Amino acid sequence: MAGLTAAIQLSKRGHDVSVFEKSRGPGGRLSSKRVTDGAVDFGAQYFTARDAGFRRFLDEYAGPGTYGHWPARFVFQRKDGSRETFPQDERFVGVPRMTAVSRALSAHVKLQAGTRIRNLARKDSTWDLVTVDGDRLGPFDRVILTVPPAQASDILLESGLADLAGRIERMAGSLLPCWAVALHYREPLDPGFDGLRCEHPVFFWIGNNTSKPGRPSHGQWWMLHADPDWTREHLDTPAEEVFRKLKEAFSELADIAAEPDDWLAHRWLYARSEHNDRPGSLWFADHGIGLAGDWLSGGRVEGAYLSASDLVSAMVD
Repeated sequence: MAGLTAAIQLSKRGHDVSVFEKSRGPGGRLSSKRVTDGAVDFGAQYFTARDAGFRRFLDEYAGPGTYGHWPARFVFQRKDGSRETFPQDERFVGVPRMTAVSRALSAHVKLQAGTRIRNLARKDSTWDLVTVDGDRLGPFDRVILTVPPAQASDILLESGLADLAGRIERMAGSLLPCWAVALHYREPLDPGFDGLRCEHPVFFWIGNNTSKPGRPSHGQWWMLHADPDWTREHLDTPAEEVFRKLKEAFSELADIAAEPDDWLAHRWLYARSEHNDRPGSLWFADHGIGLAGDWLSGGRVEGAYLSASDLVSAMVD
């Protein structure tokens, strides 16, 4: 979201912008994985649009048909098991999957996927981007990094920019990991919620992916996000064992006896930021390098948009 936002806003101002994505396609925080009857959202489970500019941006460049309101039963569960409803807020999801938004946005930019950047190389007053395969891309007048802070720090260090890497060192160590497991049940479950944020030794979030608009209704897919501390303790645990542990904990919490007939797992090393520094973005004018991402603007998908917008304003100024 941050990279696509920055690219679109700078292109609109007449600049020639290229986007390099290490994965097969754009997604990032809006990650989804395909399954037999559709897709399951593995990253952000929903997003808000409290900033009017964000909603206008989505409507203009992604299209109002790429996202919709998720009228779910949101519940917060405390350590003692007591539950209360979430504060009222309009929550949106991509339709028919979260990546529908990022795919639509990417149609407005020059995107080169499957390209992982190792470092930046100064060339007179411009920059070349050096890939992990040793290819050089460029030259470019300005560079924006919208990867997680730990990866941004690695790129800056590899580029001989230790002073800039030092500016984000504390933030780079503040992102929390998360094991994410999706479970498919042949028969629908009703544990009394569609989305559960909980204080639990195993879970941070549990959500009914099938309850989102535009999703196929063949059975149910449930998304389980593990607690950061639990994830740290199981960073190197095989995915199949993580699946078993989270499945058993979900059965106990939701008081269900049914067994899933399919599952998927993914380990996020950089899922959520816990630091309180919210500068919006970082713009190093003397180097022509900027950083943007939700980790600089309070987390959340909307935070990624706000961070990129803040950076573009700084660059234009």
